Amino acid sequence: MNDRLIEVKDLCKFFKVGKGNTLKAVDHVNLYINKGETLGLVGESGCGKTTCGRTILRLYDATSGQVLFDGKDVSKMRGKELLEFKKRAQIIFQDPYSSLDPRMTIGEIIAEGMDVHTNYTAKEKDAKIAELLNSVGMKEDFANRFAHELSGGQRQRIGIARALAVNPDFIVCDEPISALDVSIQAQVVNLLIKLQRERGLTYLFISHDLSMVRHISDRVGVMYLGSLVELTKSKEIFENPRHPYTKVLMSAIPVADPEIDGEKKRIEIKGEVPSPIHAPSGCKFRTRCPYATEVCAQEIPKLREVKEGHFVACHHCNEE
Repeated sequence: MNDRLIEVKDLCKFFKVGKGNTLKAVDHVNLYINKGETLGLVGESGCGKTTCGRTILRLYDATSGQVLFDGKDVSKMRGKELLEFKKRAQIIFQDPYSSLDPRMTIGEIIAEGMDVHTNYTAKEKDAKIAELLNSVGMKEDFANRFAHELSGGQRQRIGIARALAVNPDFIVCDEPISALDVSIQAQVVNLLIKLQRERGLTYLFISHDLSMVRHISDRVGVMYLGSLVELTKSKEIFENPRHPYTKVLMSAIPVADPEIDGEKKRIEIKGEVPSPIHAPSGCKFRTRCPYATEVCAQEIPKLREVKEGHFVACHHCNEE
């Protein structure tokens, strides 16, 4: 039995920019997500996390490569098969305000997906909306309100309810807490965990907040300039990062205890992030990496398994 719900094979998404330039937003990414698990995807802003998630959902058409959903190629889906995929794969957007239509009531927003994918009667639809609002910790009378009447946390809960409206199997959580107050972030993440347990959901959790990624994720992938540089279990990547870039990210995580945080050694890297339009040859991180050698400029490192379930794209990952 295949437990993999999502398989991404050599996925590329390139954009034409300017005169003859190509921005390689997602560059030969390989990963998989098992049914019922959460894969965290982290990296600096602009590294391609969101583009990768949207390409998996076919909100962007892939330039090349494959996305398999339950073993079927998403790019080849048409008609009813594509409609069924869109029902089973949903997204929670980063900005909970701009993703909600200000002219529609909350009930109408949640019901949009139902109107496309279900044959509910008006009474059944109202009951479903009430059930969804309750499931995300909100009262039924919120169905008659508008987005501008809600707080940021409440709006994001509506975004979650909308994604759940068609009973999906897979949800891309595209930085769902980055626009929220710190006090609300943990509430939303814990809600996502609760809903996953109750409904057997599979998540791709995209974020730059490493502490929240550690809290929610079963496995974590690290992206740099459109490429996946490391992928392994959550505990392993936080306790034993292997790629030089991952080590930099992990060393930057703040610790709540001031004394411990003051003693913590942070790894600093020199230089600026290269342009994704004119990325360095070979390893894209080599211009900022203290371990870079001649081979790093000549060969693109492949994502290889250096330990069971631990994949790293680095020519020198075994060197400390």
